[in-house]
Amino acid sequence: MPWVYDPHSGGIKIPNNVKEQTKDRILKHAEKFYDGKYERLNIRFRKQFCYIDAYVMPHIPDNFSPSDFSETREEYIERVSNFPLHLCRIRYFDEDKWSLAFYKYSNEKYEPCMFDNGSFHGTPEEAFDIGAVYLQD
Repeated sequence: MPWVYDPHSGGIKIPNNVKEQTKDRILKHAEKFYDGKYERLNIRFRKQFCYIDAYVMPHIPDNFSPSDFSETREEYIERVSNFPLHLCRIRYFDEDKWSLAFYKYSNEKYEPCMFDNGSFHGTPEEAFDIGAVYLQD
């Protein structure tokens, strides 16, 4: 059977210096293009993966009535604002060569996908742009 390259398997353990550079790149990109769309970001690394999550302030309807919920308005805000919004997971091959898995809430799994550039590889910033669909108003 011939060998077939799969951009959504394997990868290389991310070196510590690349972790710091990648985190800085994502944070700078997010601040420049998505400021005000999130409260904070959580960027974490595990082996060959980088996970990007956002925390957002919940939308509170004008007609919010605590009697409709088992919690007060303040408890609702606290609970929802501390729940991460999973944006994406990227897999490391090189500093500007990552593969992407988009988080699908319909099945609560990361699903492999292509970058907007038509390739299975891209940068952390390009990956953030795809996951940021969850940050839209």
